[in-house]
Amino acid sequence: MKKDLDGLLVVSVEQAVAAPYLSSKLADAGARVIKVERPEGDFAREYDHLVHGESAYFVWLNRGKESLCLDLKADADKQVLAAIIAEADIFIQNLAPGVIDRLGFGVDELRQRYPRLITCSISGYGDEGPLSHLKAYDLLVQAESGLSAITGNEHGPARVGVSVCDIAAGMTATQAVMQALYARSVTGEGRHIAVSLYHALSDWMNVPYLQYVYGGKVPQRSGLNHPTIAPYGAYTCDGGKQILFSIQNEREWLTLCNDALGRPDLATDERFKSNSLRVANRAALDAEIVPLVAALSREAMAERLQSARIAYGRISTLEDVSNHPQNRYSTIDTPTGPVRILAPGVLVNGLQSELGKVPGLGEDTDRIRAEFKPATAGE
Repeated sequence: MKKDLDGLLVVSVEQAVAAPYLSSKLADAGARVIKVERPEGDFAREYDHLVHGESAYFVWLNRGKESLCLDLKADADKQVLAAIIAEADIFIQNLAPGVIDRLGFGVDELRQRYPRLITCSISGYGDEGPLSHLKAYDLLVQAESGLSAITGNEHGPARVGVSVCDIAAGMTATQAVMQALYARSVTGEGRHIAVSLYHALSDWMNVPYLQYVYGGKVPQRSGLNHPTIAPYGAYTCDGGKQILFSIQNEREWLTLCNDALGRPDLATDERFKSNSLRVANRAALDAEIVPLVAALSREAMAERLQSARIAYGRISTLEDVSNHPQNRYSTIDTPTGPVRILAPGVLVNGLQSELGKVPGLGEDTDRIRAEFKPATAGE
């Protein structure tokens, strides 16, 4: 498949998840991405060693990049980075607040020096406001943004099981950088992009925010039940496996009762004749539905729902996910051997992207130093 960003040079002083997510997408699209790591490496390399010695997060987010180890407190290494930036199209960084400025690579100065350069800084809370100086990690922002307050069940709040704030920030940054590349193709000018974990996730929080500010409604933690639609939630089948199904309108409610549950009387029950009534009487509704579902195996219930054209989903274990019939896979090389990952979620003209290899720590350092040495010699 054509590599749309072939010829673009990206340099990223990055660590953890959010910035590596952005640069991995640019690498997937064909850009040359130089990942600048501390001599000891991106600490995400040590999150775990479960992928035949490699970190799962690092393998996922660092394909297709070159690894350059620099000590940015050393003048000689700063000169190497400066030489790369002078030729780069995109500069990314997600160091702790204020660090990149103290190292001498403040984005305002870079943008003034290189008008075509697109710069992107990813932080915890943004560049302004009383919390802008704070370090921030995913779970902390899940809590601070209110996501934890609406996630979980009656026993308390819960963490979303993946690094959703980091990923939201990486996705937001990717969208903004792609837009900036298009704008530069028209105007010839770069721009600075500032993304924070908090603001990326707060955008995702707009529905509960609007419900609260304008409607006075605080969404209740409802586990695997939808807070404002019923029935829309998880039910346990014979054998203990669970299934979710979703009713979006009264036609579907009638079909569920008649065809999937075999209880047409529920459709005309005064307690359940509208979604608002079903939500208000959720306990009574579940008292009717739970034993009907519990009498069937999960596959039998799924067949009934599918036949009735009712939307459903199995609650998959990781074993289920690893064998899911809808999976697409990609294989990437790592320093310790090939790894099959779940493929990126897009096809272009029916094709998947070809993904580059995951670099060993500093494996490209000597070559990159040699490549950019002439540019630094005259400085």
